[in-house]
Amino acid sequence: MITLVLGGVRSGKSELAERLAARRGPVTYVATGPSGQGMEERIAAHRARRPADWGTVEVTTDGLARSIASVDDGTLLVDSLGTWVAGHHELRIDAAALLDALSACGADVVLVSDEVGLSVHPETELGRHFQDVLGALNRSVSAMADRTLVVVAGRVIELGAAIEEFE
Repeated sequence: MITLVLGGVRSGKSELAERLAARRGPVTYVATGPSGQGMEERIAAHRARRPADWGTVEVTTDGLARSIASVDDGTLLVDSLGTWVAGHHELRIDAAALLDALSACGADVVLVSDEVGLSVHPETELGRHFQDVLGALNRSVSAMADRTLVVVAGRVIELGAAIEEFE
């Protein structure tokens, strides 16, 4: 089972993903973001919410697909695709490798990602490119996911059919 949890900054998306993963156990938390860079408080808050028995794997840009493919059971919680994309030089991701790993994974997977299209329009070309790359990745992951949820202001919306399936 693949679940994609989308939302904006401070929407509650990570908290929801953690609750979903905890129901399925045992959980391996896959952290994609770099430590430091002013993120210490956010990282500490995420760690404090997680049960002590959850395994944690910190991945670099190249390690995400490998980490997903290497797990055969339990639940993987990947937080988040946005920081994974941002960590790539010139935002050049291998979406195909990630999608292949997700489809081959024997574990349940809960992925967290930023919904970038509901925010202000970025002023820089890099900001617009980030929106394009992450938006396309979100759409691809959502297309293969069993369930896609959007969190807005702590409220959860379950999304229905994809554009291609909508009638």
